[in-house]
Amino acid sequence: MKKRWLWLFLLISLLVSACTNPTMTQPATQSPAELPTETSPALTLTDALGRTVTLDSLPQRIVVTGKASLMVLDAMYMFPEARERVVAFEDLAQGDVNFISLLDPNYAEKAWLQRDAGVEQFVSAEPDLVVMKSSNAEKYGAPIEAINIPVVYVDFETPEQYARDLGILGKIFGNPQRAEELAAYYQGKVDAINAALPEEVTRPSTLMLQYALKDGAVAFTVPPLSWMQTRLVEMAGGAVAWQDVQASSGWTTVTIEQIAAWDPDVILIVAYNDDPSTVVASLKEDAQWKTLRAVQDGKLLGFPKDLYSWDQADTRWVLGLQWLATVLYPELLKPENLMPAVQEFYQFAYGIDSATFEAQIKPALQGALP
Repeated sequence: MKKRWLWLFLLISLLVSACTNPTMTQPATQSPAELPTETSPALTLTDALGRTVTLDSLPQRIVVTGKASLMVLDAMYMFPEARERVVAFEDLAQGDVNFISLLDPNYAEKAWLQRDAGVEQFVSAEPDLVVMKSSNAEKYGAPIEAINIPVVYVDFETPEQYARDLGILGKIFGNPQRAEELAAYYQGKVDAINAALPEEVTRPSTLMLQYALKDGAVAFTVPPLSWMQTRLVEMAGGAVAWQDVQASSGWTTVTIEQIAAWDPDVILIVAYNDDPSTVVASLKEDAQWKTLRAVQDGKLLGFPKDLYSWDQADTRWVLGLQWLATVLYPELLKPENLMPAVQEFYQFAYGIDSATFEAQIKPALQGALP
C-alpha cells in the first residue's frame, strides 16, 4: 500500500514539474544562420582551375582572401546570402572607403584579416570554405588546403569568366537563380551595345593609359592585351592602339614619344589614386600633350570611377563598357542614358535604393561623365 502511494506521489511530482517548467520541453528558437546544416545535401562543384570540390553541405562560414580579393568580394555581395555567410576578409580599399562597408552592417567585425594572411588567421576564423582568385592558388591556397580547409578558386578576370564564376558562387550560396539573373544582366548590356553598333564601322583608335606617380615622376602604362581593360575597348567598338606592345604579365610603361607615335583618336586616362578629371586637366596644359589629336579634338578623357574604377575586372566593368561605348559612338548610344543605367546597376546588383545612391555613390563619381 505504501509503495502504491509512493509511486503515485512521484507521478504527480513529474506532471507538476513539466507544467511549471515549459523550457524543458520547448527547444530554443534559432535564427536561420544558426540552424543545423547536417541535413543539407552535399555540394559538388567545379572551380576556375577545373578542380572538383565537394563539401558536406552549403558553407556557412566563408572567408575571402588573396590578391585582388576586393573584386571577389564585390561579386559575392551581389548575392544576399553573403551578408550572413561571409565571415572574414582583408580590410582593404582602393580609395578611402571599402565598398563592402556600405553593404554589410557587420563589416567592422569581419574585416580583420591582415594582408597576406597566414594560415593561423584562417584557423581562428573557423571557415568551412575559403574563396580566392586562382592566381593565388600556389602562394595562398596550397597552405590552407594542407590543413584540410576547402578552397574554391574563381577568376572574374574577363566577361566570359564572369558568367562561369557567378555560377560557382550561385552553387556556394545555394542560389543558382540569382547567378542566372546576374549573368543575364551582364550579357544583356553587352548584347545591347552589339545591337546598336553597325557591322561595318570604322573603329576609332583608342588608347587606355594608367596614370601614376612612380618614384616621384609621372608614369603612363598600358594593360596586357588579354586584360579586362583591353577587352572593354574592343567590346565598346574601339581599335586597340597599343596592339604592338610586347606581351607582359602586367601594365607596361610607355613614353610620351610612343603615345605621340600612336596619336590615337581617343585617349582614356585611368587614375586609381587620383581624380582622373584633375589629371586630364593638367595634361591638357602640357605642351607635348597639346600636339596630340585626341587633346585637340576634346577626346582626352578621364575613365570614370566611384569608390572603385570602372575599367578593371570588378563588377563595375559593365558600367565602364557602357560609358566607353557612348564615348566612341555618342550618336548611336545616347550619353544621357548612362546615369540612369548606373543607378539601375546599383539597385539590381546590390539593392541600393535611390536615396542611398544619391547619398553614397553619386558624390563619389569622378571622370568624364555626362
